[in-house]
Amino acid sequence: MRKLALLLLLVSTMVASPALFAQDRDRGEVGAFFDYLRIDPINLNQYGIGGRIGFNVHPSIQLEAEGAYDFRRSTTTNIPTTIPPTTFQANFRTTTGLFGLKVHTPGAVRIFGVAKGGFVNFSVVTPNAPATFNGTISNITDGDTHPVFYPGGGVEAFIGWFGVRAEVGDLMYFQDGAHNNVRVTFGPQIRF
Repeated sequence: MRKLALLLLLVSTMVASPALFAQDRDRGEVGAFFDYLRIDPINLNQYGIGGRIGFNVHPSIQLEAEGAYDFRRSTTTNIPTTIPPTTFQANFRTTTGLFGLKVHTPGAVRIFGVAKGGFVNFSVVTPNAPATFNGTISNITDGDTHPVFYPGGGVEAFIGWFGVRAEVGDLMYFQDGAHNNVRVTFGPQIRF
């Protein structure tokens, strides 16, 4: 019971006086996040982790850099040109790196928008592929790196120096035109 009372006291102190924690913590933010990416050309849901850091250039504008690694995900692919058509498992993963601007509203709960550029790298691993497989799934080739434009937005909430952030956007990579992919991130943020 004493631990619960101490925890409630700590939380109420942080809520009642956020100015104690935030006065000199307006230089930027650092955070980690869970990453969900829907790769549309192959209809595959990717899940991973990432991190970001942002530095204030104005009270409402940050320069942000982030990177994410989505774990290998198994998918079924086939080679329709062989007789009979051959179906086998392929492991697919993505790595992204983004840099750009975040513009946000003031306050403890903030709405924000982002515009970032960067890259996405695809990896296709096929341990049991036939010799005729060329390492490509729906025009995505093993080792391909493509330029990316990422517009998005979301909400973040802070109690003092600690907060959480949720974001959704369109990770557009360019390969023979733009490919739109839904991306969602969620995780903790720390002001410094």
